[in-house]
Amino acid sequence: MKILVPVKRVVDYNVKVRPLPDQSDVDLNNVKMSVNPFCEIAVEEAVRLKEKGVATEIIVVTVGQSDSQEQLRACLALGADRAILVETQSLLEPLAIAKCLVNVVHNENPDLIILGKQAIDGDNNQTGQMLASLLDYPQATFASELEIADNQAIVTREIDGGLQTIKVNLPAVVTTDLRLNEPRYASLPNIMQAKKKTLDIMNVEDMSVDINNRLQTLSVVLPEERQAGVMVESVTELVDKLKNEAKVLS
Repeated sequence: MKILVPVKRVVDYNVKVRPLPDQSDVDLNNVKMSVNPFCEIAVEEAVRLKEKGVATEIIVVTVGQSDSQEQLRACLALGADRAILVETQSLLEPLAIAKCLVNVVHNENPDLIILGKQAIDGDNNQTGQMLASLLDYPQATFASELEIADNQAIVTREIDGGLQTIKVNLPAVVTTDLRLNEPRYASLPNIMQAKKKTLDIMNVEDMSVDINNRLQTLSVVLPEERQAGVMVESVTELVDKLKNEAKVLS
């Protein structure tokens, strides 16, 4: 079984982002970049399937600038076998990314596509669903458990009312939730070996896909700071403030 894992390069989750002075975008100058945390979970799940003997090859792919090779090498160090960079200088929206991934899928013919349910920068939660629709593949989103048996993926999904278990025929698209697994750390020997693994570069301009953006960013600003809380001396004072200041009581 061949598994394809799309990943994304994002600002590290420990970094507090700031907008550019002209509020046109997020300031990425000298900012630490990492693999999207949900994508790390997808890579870890693919590696675990390979360790169980279910998968034979893991391919990671990303759509982005040449700097994204760093994140692809990080995924190779975690256990992926090959990497593909679909290079572009533009910041693509989920639909355009899904269209690029369709081309990669047609070239590689994976049996299973695992990707994070969303990226922590845009929080769109769209690419996996769009990819499944464009490929006409069955999909299982928000996976907290995944098993492969009899050419089917058995997926436990996290939904508002609890958990839902479904079966989908392969090939299929699965998006990962936080509780699917806990990603491992790359060992130094694996980091060194990752430098020798294959990393192919494709150009988005050679794919003949429409990558025009449908949305326009008007401005990027920080959220308003929350006001400090107020300490009260008694329940009577609390009720008075809720009535007269917050006006949540009548």
